[in-house]
Amino acid sequence: MRFICLYLLLVFSAMPVFAQTTMQDYPVVKIQALDKSTARTETLTAKVGETIQYGSLFIKAQACREPGPLDKPESAAFLQVWEVPINATKSEWIFSGWMFASSPALSAMDHAVYDVWVLDCLSKKSSGKAQKAKIDKKVIVNQEELEEPEEVSQDEEKVEEVLERAIHDEE
Repeated sequence: MRFICLYLLLVFSAMPVFAQTTMQDYPVVKIQALDKSTARTETLTAKVGETIQYGSLFIKAQACREPGPLDKPESAAFLQVWEVPINATKSEWIFSGWMFASSPALSAMDHAVYDVWVLDCLSKKSSGKAQKAKIDKKVIVNQEELEEPEEVSQDEEKVEEVLERAIHDEE
């Protein structure tokens, strides 16, 4: 009996302790965009909190996160995408949610003309001067004049829970 108890104690103490993955926030999101009608792709970078334009789409990056260096690499960004059609008075929501770089189809944007997906999260140091110029060129200059669609309600705890669940499901 002592042998069995000692064996079980050793087995359970040798099992790894699973720590909750802590995500690190990054200030810049690297996005790939595709215009299906012309087959033109473009790599865009956007600072978190700023809105960029690609064709008739407006893309606002709300967050960009990656796990720590010891965890499985994964970039996740919370994007809000809306379109202002030509000669339209109102804008229309296209997408609002988390996108994952390793699984673009997990939470994909559905649009007839455009595709947008996350490539990576970047720090200010790694974004470089060339990418900074691209950010400045694409950023909407006057944010007050830009009319976003009605606000999408989001429960921050639910967003965090979905993000954590998606990362743990891939492991």
